[in-house]
Amino acid sequence: MDFHHLILLLLFVSISVSEAKLSPNYYQKSCPDFERIVRETITDKQMSTPTTAAGTLRLFVHDCLVEGCDASVLVSSNSFNQAERDHDINLSLPGDAFEVVTRAKTALELSCPKTVSCADILAQATRDLISMVGGPFYTVKLGRKDGLVSKASRVEGNLPRISMSFDESIKIFESRGFTVQEFAALLGGHTIGFSHCKEFSDRIFNYGKTSGYDPALNPKFVAGLRQLCANSTRGGSMAAFNDVMTPGKFDNMYYQNLPRGLGLLAIDHALYASPRTRPFVEMFAKDQAAFFQAFSRAMEKFSVLGAKTGRNGEIRSRCDAFNSLRT
Repeated sequence: MDFHHLILLLLFVSISVSEAKLSPNYYQKSCPDFERIVRETITDKQMSTPTTAAGTLRLFVHDCLVEGCDASVLVSSNSFNQAERDHDINLSLPGDAFEVVTRAKTALELSCPKTVSCADILAQATRDLISMVGGPFYTVKLGRKDGLVSKASRVEGNLPRISMSFDESIKIFESRGFTVQEFAALLGGHTIGFSHCKEFSDRIFNYGKTSGYDPALNPKFVAGLRQLCANSTRGGSMAAFNDVMTPGKFDNMYYQNLPRGLGLLAIDHALYASPRTRPFVEMFAKDQAAFFQAFSRAMEKFSVLGAKTGRNGEIRSRCDAFNSLRT
């Protein structure tokens, strides 16, 4: 066996051992009320604030793509360290998503102190919220530790940006072992949630010399978006639903919207326009069960991305701060 194959084998063994420490029943004895507490917390929060599900899914994605699924995005900056959440791409992450994790953590610390990681809470809350709004129920392996590093300087290049090409966005996921089909399924998370005007304004204002908007967009859709975002340059809070048809329901309508010119973001349109991903868009649009199955498998894989175990992490007392002073 040559040196290159030996390194690959060791890497595979390392990943397998790390994942082997994770289990859906991890807290069965140490914190038997874990599932109930998280479920009750997310139910209360989602009922009072219906955008919580989409916000938490987005928070989870932003966490896992930087340093792995280790709750590093939850850490607040201090005078010694600028944390992930203060990178400009994370400044729009919704407070409701941070709050639902904090609420669950507070309840769990009362029930079983110093036992449940913030990373596990975020992973479980994301799954429960997706299921609550109509999405699939998939298996969440537990036992992650909270990361020991959170640096804004490590964010750039690890999260898709609106300025990136479609292929560049795919490469972010491919570099982490995801197939193009898994990428297409994960992007189906856009079936819930919203995007701020600044993220798609270039598609509806001053796009070209003729109509002034992206011709891939439905004209009536553009008219509504222009009205919504007319004053967006003066304030960045205006936003539109990613799925204008069933914005609060996790379903396959997102894929059905794309051929109709109702894909809000450039990456949404590219998903349909690209020959690499159009077959998956068409399949998921026709068959919601196929989408749910693909999404579930992709999320089970995504939710253990870079998971920390053993001494590679800790159980934070507070989700927004390391247990000891670190940078």
